[in-house]
Amino acid sequence: MPSEKILEQKKAMVTELAEKLKGSCAGVIVSYKGINVADDTKLRKDLRESGVEYTVVKNTLLRRAVDEAGLSLPDEILEGTTAIAISKDDHVAAARILCEFANKNKYFKAKAGFVEGKVLTEGEVNELAKLPTKEVLIAKALGGFNAPISGFVSVLNGTIRSLAIVLNAIAEKQSA
Repeated sequence: MPSEKILEQKKAMVTELAEKLKGSCAGVIVSYKGINVADDTKLRKDLRESGVEYTVVKNTLLRRAVDEAGLSLPDEILEGTTAIAISKDDHVAAARILCEFANKNKYFKAKAGFVEGKVLTEGEVNELAKLPTKEVLIAKALGGFNAPISGFVSVLNGTIRSLAIVLNAIAEKQSA
């Protein structure tokens, strides 16, 4: 039977992980079986640069933290090797990076995920990974706002150009 000290440490780990889950906008749970140290180091670097926290977690501790955070994951997800990537700001970053990595490594795969408290299946995580980055989506939205204004300016320029041509033709006719 574990000592009181170890139990307190595990409870603290569960509480800390549950708080991270509650404070994050998105996360992905993966099976990291079959990757080597070099690949894992590169993956962690890519995740860190995108502001994603990646942690290998025991299934029992993650199960308790998930329950404490109010997420409802199926039991089969928390079997085998498990790691979790949590993002506080970007809803897509963790899914995009981990799914790209999974496409290159046949044993590594996304098991499930969550966005804003809603649990996602493996397929939904893969679909989430296909979304463009936040910057690209903002640029597209701003481009959509800019299009009517650009069209209006073009129409005004065409009208002014036509007026200038007519005035120039009148001036040439009168001088002739």
